Amino acid sequence: MQEVHTFEIKPRKAFAFNFKELAAHSELLYFFAWRDIKIKYKQTVLGFLWAVLQPLLLMLIFTVFIGRALQVSSEGMEYPVFVYSGLVLWLVFASGVTTAANSMVSNAAIIKKIYFPRLIIPISAVLVALFDFVMAFAIFIVILFFFSTPVDLLRLLYSWPLAILLTIVATAGPGCLLAALNIKYRDFRYVVPFLIQILLFVTPVIYPVSAISQNWLKYVVALNPMYAAISVFRMPLAEAPPDWILLIISVVSGVVLFLIGLAYFRRTENYFADIA
Repeated sequence: MQEVHTFEIKPRKAFAFNFKELAAHSELLYFFAWRDIKIKYKQTVLGFLWAVLQPLLLMLIFTVFIGRALQVSSEGMEYPVFVYSGLVLWLVFASGVTTAANSMVSNAAIIKKIYFPRLIIPISAVLVALFDFVMAFAIFIVILFFFSTPVDLLRLLYSWPLAILLTIVATAGPGCLLAALNIKYRDFRYVVPFLIQILLFVTPVIYPVSAISQNWLKYVVALNPMYAAISVFRMPLAEAPPDWILLIISVVSGVVLFLIGLAYFRRTENYFADIA
């Protein structure tokens, strides 16, 4: 009688982040990201233009109904510039977290068949959001020229790359955490959109943090990791530098959420194929 051998393929260490393994599967990461981009804009009339129209329309709405009606301060910038500079990063966070949260459920058929680093799936969702950012950022440059906005070029060289990095960290952590939670508790598919809507109004996208009179409320807002990303992104455009204490609080919050999200994802990923 022929002996039957059974092989189990799984990560070497359950609690390791295994970034080397992710680097080894970089082509698969590219495949997932490019596939999601094509699916996102498939059979749409305007196609990639939607990545530009969304922040532009939101900028117009906020400018008319909040900027002009309520006379909100904008840190020395024209209000459309102020709003768009926040929206261009906020939409990366909103789209990346929402897509990442549903990514494991959407790819259940794949994760049940073969093994690959599961972390690739939510990370690819963040890359898709960055693809939209590139096009929206091009329009942002046009807006700066249109309003003749003065820009500190020296600050720009380090603040904009740092802001993008902080946005990726702020998006990837909650995205991975929600992806792992959503595959077990499907209630999160309803919680995430509601949570994103609330966070928009507790993030200084349409108003500066200086407009908040209560000091304790400023610290609450600073717990949002996107506060640091948006504040750093606006540094070359704003008249005054951001509050460094609030900035540090936000950065620490983002890093902690990033580590918690990745740790929980890696801890639970061995069960994804069973419960997906």
